[in-house]
Amino acid sequence: MGVVRRVVQPASLPGVHAPGAGFEAPFDMLAACHERVERMLALLARLQQHLLEHGRDDSARQAARDVMRYFDLAAPLHHQDEELHVFPPLLAGPDAGLRALVQRLLQDHRDMEAAWPPARSVLQAIAESSATDWAPLLPAQTAVLERFSALYGRHLMDEDKLAYPAAQAVLAGEDLQAMSQDMMQRRGVRAGG
Repeated sequence: MGVVRRVVQPASLPGVHAPGAGFEAPFDMLAACHERVERMLALLARLQQHLLEHGRDDSARQAARDVMRYFDLAAPLHHQDEELHVFPPLLAGPDAGLRALVQRLLQDHRDMEAAWPPARSVLQAIAESSATDWAPLLPAQTAVLERFSALYGRHLMDEDKLAYPAAQAVLAGEDLQAMSQDMMQRRGVRAGG
């Protein structure tokens, strides 16, 4: 069937650029990261279905590696972007509702960090399995992957609809430039490159 094989092209993983988004527009980059998170979570869901239908074939093993690569590399950098640049002005601001939201978003990040190693372990087992291994995921393994995915639903929406617009409203040109420079530096990207 090849469903997993067609879903994600290696060039799109984990990539620092998404089409139409660059470091000169840091909030566009953050939004593009959210789109990649959603694609990776959709790939994770399709992978689970693919395992039932096709076993741990090459497509399944590659999909598991793609998801691991994204959440090992790009996701932690994205969380750092938010914690260094988006959340601080909101925590320092006068809006108690935004401060409470940011506290919850920070806790979400900690929960995601804690949920990733068990989810990664399941994916690692798939990535390292043989093509003749048709063993389905155990219910506990499925639960681990579903728990990891579930942590993102409200979190992404609250950042996109509330935190990002509020932070954009208070960050001036110099702040955005510093944010852009820091995002590039932490990823080893040179300005203009």
